[in-house]
Amino acid sequence: MQAGREAFEEHGYDAVRIDDVCVRAGVSHGTFYTYFGSKEALFGEVAEAVVGEMFAASVVGPAASADPYARIEAANRLYLRAWAANSRLVRMFEQAATGGDRFGRLLLELREVFVRRGADGLRRLQEQGLADPALDPRLTAIMLGGMVEHFAHVWLDLGEQAAEETAVDHLTRLWARAIGLTDASPSARPEEGA
Repeated sequence: MQAGREAFEEHGYDAVRIDDVCVRAGVSHGTFYTYFGSKEALFGEVAEAVVGEMFAASVVGPAASADPYARIEAANRLYLRAWAANSRLVRMFEQAATGGDRFGRLLLELREVFVRRGADGLRRLQEQGLADPALDPRLTAIMLGGMVEHFAHVWLDLGEQAAEETAVDHLTRLWARAIGLTDASPSARPEEGA
């Protein structure tokens, strides 16, 4: 799988042949087919592994501040860094998803872990009276997650100029304001004139 991942990162999905992967891994075609039925199957396994790594790398965790605004800020920072480490493969997954049902379903399944985490977090904030109770947690997580994901693409893949601190600050302000994060948290209030 590692050999496949490296080949996809270097050459792109279309240019990679099973033979390339076998040579890189130092295995025979028979060994390849013991583990993967096709190049598409290998690509799907690589996609799942990358999304799992991105999810793990963007978990804020219990050691972080309990302050909701600070946790949103940390999640945004960690996600942007995880995207930076995997952007080429993520874009390949998205491109493959437009070409067929199998990868489209896979991409939705892979994104679901992020959506579920965002929706659960919003639900907790709503229960604590810190976020707008009228928002649908799932739709809100899809929309705000899409904002962060698209910004990551424009910033890291297309070269939009912004310092990481500025990018994280703006994403966090937009996210917090969109969910109606209340002033119960001192850090939920941006400085005057900012």
